[in-house]
This record gives sequence, C-alpha cells and structure tokens, in this order.
Amino acid sequence: MPDPSPSPARRLLGRGTWPEARYVASALRTETVGGALLLAAAVIALVWANTPWHTAYESLRDLRVGPAAWHLDLTLGQWAGDGLLAVFFLVAGIELKREFVAGDLSDRTRAALPIVAAACGVAIPAILFAVTVRAAGAGDALRGWAVPTATDIAFALAVLAVINSHLPSALRSFLLTLAVVDDLIAITIIAVFYTESVNLLALALSVVPFAVFVVLLRRGRTHPALLAVPALLAWGLVHASGVHATVAGVVLGLLVPVDKAREENANQHTLAERMEHRLRPWSAGIAVPVFAFFAAGVHVGGGGLASAATDAAAVGVVVGLVVGKPLGILAGTWLFARFTRAELDDDLTWSDVFGLSLLAGVGFTVSLLIGELAFGSGSPRDDHVRLGVLAGSTLAALLAAVVLRRRNRHYRLVEQDETRDDDGDGIPDVYLRRDRTLGSD
Repeated sequence: MPDPSPSPARRLLGRGTWPEARYVASALRTETVGGALLLAAAVIALVWANTPWHTAYESLRDLRVGPAAWHLDLTLGQWAGDGLLAVFFLVAGIELKREFVAGDLSDRTRAALPIVAAACGVAIPAILFAVTVRAAGAGDALRGWAVPTATDIAFALAVLAVINSHLPSALRSFLLTLAVVDDLIAITIIAVFYTESVNLLALALSVVPFAVFVVLLRRGRTHPALLAVPALLAWGLVHASGVHATVAGVVLGLLVPVDKAREENANQHTLAERMEHRLRPWSAGIAVPVFAFFAAGVHVGGGGLASAATDAAAVGVVVGLVVGKPLGILAGTWLFARFTRAELDDDLTWSDVFGLSLLAGVGFTVSLLIGELAFGSGSPRDDHVRLGVLAGSTLAALLAAVVLRRRNRHYRLVEQDETRDDDGDGIPDVYLRRDRTLGSD
C-alpha cells in the first residue's frame, strides 16, 4: 500500500484576509504621516536645545500649569508624557482589542508568532542592557533595563516611507501586529515595574468612571464631549493613584466593545473602528509629536555626547536597540519555525525578516518615556539615555534601510501581484486564492 502523500508545510507570515489588509493599510498610512511629524518635532527640539537659545526651550518645557490642589501642577513636558501619551495608549488599547477579538491575534495559530517574536524582542534587549551595565560596574543603571525594549511603529514606518520600500503586506501586517503586542508588554512593564507607590483609594475610585464609560458606549452615547467626562476623571484618578496615567488610556481602549462579526464586514463601520479612526490622527499627528518635541531636546555639545558615550546606561540602550531587538525578534521567529516545523511563505526570505527585525530596533516614544520614569526627567543619566535612544534608533534605521533597499525590487513585484484586480470586484485577486497562512491545509 503506497505511503500517504505528506501534508503541505505550514506557512509563516502568509497573506492574511482582505479586511485585515485594508485595516493594516489604513493604519500604516496614518502612522507614516505621524512618523514624519514625530521626526520633524524631534529634530526641531534637538536643534533648539543645542543653540544659544536653549534656555528658552528649557523654560517652555519646564513651565508649570494646572491646579496644584489636585496635584496636577505639572510641567508642559510632564503633561505631554502623562496626558498626551494617554491618547496614544488609548488608540493602542482599541487596536489591541480589535486585534485580539477580530484581527490576526484572534486566531491562536496566527497570533502565536508575533507574540513569541515580541516577547523575545523584549527579553533579549533587556538582558543585553543588564549585561552591559553589569560589565561596566554600573549596577545603579539597571533600573533602565526596559528602555531598549520598545518599538516605535510611527518612527519605523516613517523610515520605510523615506527608503521607499514596498514591504510585502504580510510583513507590514507582522510589523504592526508585533508593535501592538510590544505596546501591551510596555504598558504592563510601566504599570508593574515603574510604579513606586499606589494610592489604593484613588485606584479603586477610578473604577466608577471606567464603568460609566462602558455604560455610555453600550447605550450608544458616543458624543466625544460626553465620553470625555468619565475618561478624564478616570485618567485623573489613575494619575493620583501613583500608577502612570497612560495606563488609564490603555484600559479605556480595552473597554471599547468590539463585535467580531461586524468587524469582518467591510461594509460596516463599527464603534471601535470609528473611535480609532477619529482618535488616531490626534494621537499620531499631535500627541506623539508634541511628546517627542519635549522629550528629544537634549544637549549634544559641551561634552554631552562624550559623557553619554561613557555612560553604561546609554551604551546599554544602543546595544539593546541595535543588537538585542533584531536578535530577539529574528531568533524568536526562527525558533518558532523550528519547533512548529513551519516554513516562511513562498514570497519571503529570511533576509526580509532580518530587515524587519532591524527596523523594530527603532525605539523612540515609549523608550524615552521609560527613560524618564527610570532616571527622572532632566537628570544627567536621563539625558544620556535620551541620547542613547536617539543614537540607537538612528543606527537601527540606517541598518534596516541597507537591508530592505536590497529587496526593494522584489517588494515592488510582490506589490504589483497583490494589487491586481482582474475581475473588478474591488478585492485584489490574490486574496481570492487559496489561503496559505499558518495552519492552513
């Protein structure tokens, strides 16, 4: 009796569904524009902070506004980090909810790879940072272990736009999904490891506005002014509790209801989709660039760069972003393929994954935030870490550009195949072919 024919190998990073591709394309367009604004804001701040008028920049950043009676007399820099970044994490929370309920992360077989890759992409940079500072005898710098663990999706996509790379849709989706998981890990790290004391009463009281927020959404009361009231109250109470206020943004996002059946219907615009669509331009176009403006202004001259180069914390950040992040993601992806006996999709090679892993080493927004929490805003070590983040992100972007540009011609050919629509139904023909994703027969 002849042996049964072997089952086809399972595929990694196969092409997803057409609704998922549309969502990814829309999100990436907004994030790419936001990334350009982020870069511009960071450059302006860096230049201004190194001119003879740097005191004006510092005075603006350190200007205090807000009611002292409510413990909200914060500097503009703190308002950007605690307040505006809450909008960024609110969008991230909605994105997480949609991905886990109706996106790639709702399928355990498809979710496993980005989760494993993201986890390894957090663990390896943290380990290399710790090894670097220990080897230098700077044990007091270990508090910054989480700084090089974050990926800035807006910054990374701005780099893609600059190098004009036609990255295959499966890899773009993988990058976005990996960044979503990365955000979840980052906010968990902030909440658990960078909360020094907790006011349990304020934290318990925050449940009330969170509950009101949910009730309003479920009853269809979605006017922005109405939803803003419980959202701001929840943010204020979380801030007063000692937990970083951006956690409130993620929780609010996760509380937005998501209907999987309606999310998969391209003809319907769900509540979560509408909220994300409305908030994403505010997050990418205002919140993150303003935070970058106040966070990136650090002295480079006058020995600042030389001091950073001899600070083990700054060196550890560069090593974590440039070596640890790509090593973790690439190793996690390879080990996942090895132990699941899966193969990369036919359109891709391991050099694609390597280039994407390098690009994930572009850390900025969350890395700068964690640096402030670890060492204190404006402290000498915080300035050194900020320079480390800037240097590491720039180097990772340059290395990624070198690798990805080599594959640019191949990417263009793949993109042409993906956009063909010979039958004129509005759905590229490639999405009507047999699914080749992980777990398909």
